[in-house]
Amino acid sequence: MEEMSKHGRLGDAAMKAGMHRQTARKYVAAGELPSTMVAPRDWRTRPDPFEEHWPEIEVRLRETPEFEAKTLFELLCEQHPGRYEEGQLRTLQRRVKRWRAAHGPEREIVFAQQHRPGEAAQTDFTHATELAVTIAGQLFVHMLCVLVLPYSNWQWATVCMSESMAALRKGVQRALFQIGRRPQWHQTDCSTAATHNIPDGQSRFFEDGKRPFNVEYLALMRHLGMKPRTTEVGAKEQNGDVEAGNGALKRRLEQALLVRGSRDFESVEAWQAFVDQVLRKANANRGKRVAEDLAAMRELDVAKLPEYVEEDVRVSEWSTVRVKHCAYSVPSRLIGEWVRVRIFEDRLEVRFADQLELACDRLRGRNLRRIDYRHVIWSLVQKPGAFARYVYREEMFPSLVFREAYDAIQTARSGTKGDLEYLRILHLAASTMESDVAAALVLLKAGGKPITAGAVRELVAAPAPVDVPALAPPPVDLAEYDALLVEEVAA
Repeated sequence: MEEMSKHGRLGDAAMKAGMHRQTARKYVAAGELPSTMVAPRDWRTRPDPFEEHWPEIEVRLRETPEFEAKTLFELLCEQHPGRYEEGQLRTLQRRVKRWRAAHGPEREIVFAQQHRPGEAAQTDFTHATELAVTIAGQLFVHMLCVLVLPYSNWQWATVCMSESMAALRKGVQRALFQIGRRPQWHQTDCSTAATHNIPDGQSRFFEDGKRPFNVEYLALMRHLGMKPRTTEVGAKEQNGDVEAGNGALKRRLEQALLVRGSRDFESVEAWQAFVDQVLRKANANRGKRVAEDLAAMRELDVAKLPEYVEEDVRVSEWSTVRVKHCAYSVPSRLIGEWVRVRIFEDRLEVRFADQLELACDRLRGRNLRRIDYRHVIWSLVQKPGAFARYVYREEMFPSLVFREAYDAIQTARSGTKGDLEYLRILHLAASTMESDVAAALVLLKAGGKPITAGAVRELVAAPAPVDVPALAPPPVDLAEYDALLVEEVAA
């Protein structure tokens, strides 16, 4: 049309517009643009394969709106064998979708909310193993505790091992002490960290459809000066800002890892520092809304709570303590004593009389056990008959080398005699170095020699003690200091 207004030559205008001369003539004769001449199609290009049986499909949809199109298609195929083909499923899905839009039940509406500065913080846990981060070469299976301020989308994340109360305490405190402020409300979903403990005699949910908060979580909120609230059960969209931010956070971390060129970190602390650096850079670009958020919040004027809780536990006659439904071995001299256990989010410490007796990684799950053979081997050597049916027998094989050695010993000496020979080797490992004993077992097996405690002891015999020469202290002449002072004055 523009070219025709310049010179009126139809052929030249059609050529420059890239269309056939006859097509151009049609548009010029109509005096309309192509977009205005397209009429909506009100006919089908092919027969509807479901026309015959659509009434019975519609009856099913009205009676049971939850039926999916695929289920309806499978029912049709069963009732009318050979009538329909797999490629026609998509046609039925489109028709069912149109029917739901025109005649289906009302759908739930998600109402967009207007956030106010400094009103609330939202917290959620998200799995981060998909980032394929490794610690010293080993895949790091972990989560992130993410806190978001909905008004400004300021975000902070803390590396954690599970969705526990200890992880929630650590994540919330790290975020709040990072900004030095506290909002009025703290909002979570109905996570086990905040609402796990259900009081005896109460129903699972309160009248408002929410589970009650546990005591530890309420204490944390009181200390930080925030009011707790949760979303409705199953309504994760009410925590939408932090839920949506989880995906954006992991995409941001993924890009930062690509720029770094490596996903391996020397420690968990190094990975946490990397996450902090990425989030500081992202939060710096949030603009003035962060300043408005901070201005509307109160100052955080409380001390930081310890990142652990303490429990007093009595050591059983098995030389174990039971903490959070899991068993840990401790030195046998503590049997019958009460010890204080510090439960961190990722580790566990056992103390007696203010002395550290055990520090180890915390077990995840129920009815798990962490038994150190060094704690029980002294008694097992004296009672070798107990080894055959010992509850923690499998924990007495520190590595595959020791298990193979035990099998070889049992081949030569069955029963209690074989058990005693192996226990003596294990006793030697506890008395010296486990790695040295393992190396000796490998040498004996490779050489085809019988594995005995005596043979292992000869290979790991302690080296002769080294004589440390006695050195006489040099005499001190104070006159040398006077000479230095004289030289300094002269200079």
